[in-house]
Amino acid sequence: MTDDRNPSAALIYITFPTLAEAESVGQQLVQRRLVACVNILPGMVSIYRWKDAVERAEEVVMIAKTSMSLADDVTSAVRALHSYETPAIVTVEARQVEPGYLAWIRDSTTG
Repeated sequence: MTDDRNPSAALIYITFPTLAEAESVGQQLVQRRLVACVNILPGMVSIYRWKDAVERAEEVVMIAKTSMSLADDVTSAVRALHSYETPAIVTVEARQVEPGYLAWIRDSTTG
């Protein structure tokens, strides 16, 4: 089912500590039809401030493709499955999407 009031797609950027965790979460998101697809990009280095210290970590990036109407559900699912205390989950609305690709996202998800 699609939400005709919010027909746009979303790209959700998420970081993980390991490839195994990213793959596990990605598999569950696709199986639950919350996302049409995830791209997993290992080998990222993050430098960030955490609890008043500058940290460095090797992380894995996931980009999840879904409809904007499912973005909150994806965020909730990732929070429940993620090992980080404060996971990076950033949703970007994709306002211009090739129509056939947008239809595939809609057909592949429950939203």
